[in-house]
Amino acid sequence: MRRVDTRALAGGLDPSRHDNVATGPDRILIRDLMLMCRIGVHDYEHEAPQRVRVNVELRVMVNPAPLADDVAHVISYEKIILKIKELAAAGHVELVETLAERIARMCLADRRAIAVRVRVEKLDVVPDAAAVGVEIERLR
Repeated sequence: MRRVDTRALAGGLDPSRHDNVATGPDRILIRDLMLMCRIGVHDYEHEAPQRVRVNVELRVMVNPAPLADDVAHVISYEKIILKIKELAAAGHVELVETLAERIARMCLADRRAIAVRVRVEKLDVVPDAAAVGVEIERLR
């Protein structure tokens, strides 16, 4: 059973303390990551890379240990971005759904991850639309 900090109920939380009650899960956000990617089923999409926008919302367990202002205690968004870029550069992908699924699996490989929402959008395919794509959500 989780112990409730009665100071939290009274509105008396001290932000300098590390033992305050967390309401989690925490979220790691990557917004509007722009990539060049070889993606699509049409012949013209096989000829050259195209602009793709990726958004990720990764829900993670609240870290029970004090963070001590140390990146070693968190999931690094920088590492996630590097891995997304590697996935996008790994070769031609037919479907945006496939790329989104690969990104989701990569994010959930960390044990601290609870769930992930991934949106992948192709930006220059349909002249009358700002973007077309897919958004998926996966749970551990």
